[in-house]
Amino acid sequence: MAFAQLAVLAIFSLSLIDLYILFRIKDPVDVQRMMTQRLSNGDDNKIQLTIESYYPFEVTLDIIDEIPFQFQVRDFELGLTLKPGQKKTLTYELRPTERGEYHFGAVHIYSRSSIGLITRRSRIDLATMVPVYPSFIQMRKFEMYAISNRLTDLGIKKIRRIGHTMEFDQIKEYVRGDDVRSINWKATARSQNLMVNQYQDERSQQVVNVIDMGRVMKMPFDKLSLLDYAINTSLVISNIALIKDDKAGLLTFTNNRVTAVRPEKRRTHIQRIQEALYNLDTNFLESNYERLLVGLKTHLNQRSLVLLYTNFETLSGMKRQLPYLQQIAKDHLLVVVFFENTELTGLLKEESNTISDIYVKTVAEQFDYEKRQIVKDLNQRGIHSILTPPKELSVNAINKYLELKARGLI
Repeated sequence: MAFAQLAVLAIFSLSLIDLYILFRIKDPVDVQRMMTQRLSNGDDNKIQLTIESYYPFEVTLDIIDEIPFQFQVRDFELGLTLKPGQKKTLTYELRPTERGEYHFGAVHIYSRSSIGLITRRSRIDLATMVPVYPSFIQMRKFEMYAISNRLTDLGIKKIRRIGHTMEFDQIKEYVRGDDVRSINWKATARSQNLMVNQYQDERSQQVVNVIDMGRVMKMPFDKLSLLDYAINTSLVISNIALIKDDKAGLLTFTNNRVTAVRPEKRRTHIQRIQEALYNLDTNFLESNYERLLVGLKTHLNQRSLVLLYTNFETLSGMKRQLPYLQQIAKDHLLVVVFFENTELTGLLKEESNTISDIYVKTVAEQFDYEKRQIVKDLNQRGIHSILTPPKELSVNAINKYLELKARGLI
């Protein structure tokens, strides 16, 4: 009995000591949260917490950061040990999958001494709002490779353009000083005088990303919607186009409206495009391709490369819009971008062991066949197309842009 009383007394005394040393300092720890002014959608964004201890002894800390509710993380906790007056930085990553405003709250720190009987809770109010923008991390990555001509490192095909980097102007008679490589031998044979091709500086071409805002773009892959993949790629393509001295523009359409950012060549124009992409969202209605056709005629005053991001799941769905696509292709170089259903592709690779598996695989094969048939039908009508997995959209779109540019089609 006496031993139990001594034990209780000892625990009580240690608790009082622990309570005193933990609470005798008013503000025992300081925390600073460091991150970029905006987060990049679909990418891993680094968040840093710098914690400094003012305790005169070593403490163990459990840190809980109130991260935005959009992440739905309910067990977030970090831990570390700090010596007297020590400062450490902890880093964690967040991957947003929606654009918009994200609100961070307070940071809660639970401090324990080496005695470990009492825990002190400190709340540091670091509430702040951070907007999540289309993937500028992806944009910068491709930008660096484009500037250094190392796009092939990312899987971008290296396409050689044969000929002049000038646009043909006229044929004229040779005079001393003309480039002999420009001699037109056919014209020389006809006229019996030495004739050369004359070129003018290549004009900037217009590259316009057109995004379907209808229900077909709500389908999710890897937590991002098809719309977000299209938005991220539109930002990348616009930036690459500006680096290549082309004009970049943006057009979105729904069932009842068309909005546009007219093509421009200024490098600051990328900010306007980024702001326009920030607030885009889909609806549950089918987009109006007739309005798209009218919008292109209204906002584009010259032949342009039009990258149309949409999604056709069936051949009949594409054929309903085919007359409008053909009309667009008459005025512009049209590339229709739509998506592989990667889940169906996974089903096609699985073995069929039951009648139910065979039925599911047959349906998946039918959908896959229709996707391939859509590509074939578009190509037969002179319309370029890209059928791509969502994750490979940016690389495939850049490849197509560089291919068309190298072939002199734009």
